[in-house]
Amino acid sequence: MEFIREKVRHPLVVRRVHVSVVRHVVPSIRRVTLTGDELDGFTSAGPGDHLKVFLPDPGTGTLTVPEVVPDGLRRPDRGVVISRDYTPRDFRPSGARPAELDIDFVLHGDAGPASAWASRAKPGDELAIAGPRGSRPVPAGIDGLVIVADETALPAASRWLRAVGDDVATTALFDVADETVDDYLDRATARRASIEWLHREDGDDVVGALRSLGPIGERTFVVLAGEATGLVPLRRYLRHELGLPAGQVAASGYWKRGVVNLDHHAPIDPTDPD
Repeated sequence: MEFIREKVRHPLVVRRVHVSVVRHVVPSIRRVTLTGDELDGFTSAGPGDHLKVFLPDPGTGTLTVPEVVPDGLRRPDRGVVISRDYTPRDFRPSGARPAELDIDFVLHGDAGPASAWASRAKPGDELAIAGPRGSRPVPAGIDGLVIVADETALPAASRWLRAVGDDVATTALFDVADETVDDYLDRATARRASIEWLHREDGDDVVGALRSLGPIGERTFVVLAGEATGLVPLRRYLRHELGLPAGQVAASGYWKRGVVNLDHHAPIDPTDPD
């Protein structure tokens, strides 16, 4: 089966927004709800969409935002531009209430600017977003879905679970730090899949869990997302041991140990980049 996922392009817009609500979904993940008139026209049609979040300079508190030019974004001559890529968790268009956008931040102390900002975020704080530049929908005609994701990819995983129909048999393997993350999904979303929570603190083996699923049918789409180096053995198993074609496996490195602001377009496995 050929998996067709035509990309839908969106106009590139930089939007200034402000925080309206902040809450912990689980102890290590904080959900920041953003609002503002500039969210009008925002769209995110694919479960794996990503946008750039522009953060204030932690030293000065100044938010410096690039400008849109014909070939993308141009940094201003002055100021420090700080950005990270995130999946929009939920978007609620304006109606009786102003438009709202939820973004989930994994907290890991002050080691990174996004975590440091999110841990202190409060209503009224300002930041900016740009994107998504494009969306890829769920492949048509699938009858199965397998998701392997870590904490950083849980928003995208949640969107995948909600995007597929009830007739699609779905299995999710979530590679997380410990059992405190297990309550991330709301009940309605969790019921849409057979879910196994794998805890790194207990030494749970995500590669072994994927192998335990056995053969993967030709109409089953596989999504791998999370820390880039951890995805390499998963992808190699699927592509080389099971022999799945490249188009049946979508692997996205959301971050990489030792690399600041990873380019998510970079190949997961440079030795086998197809």
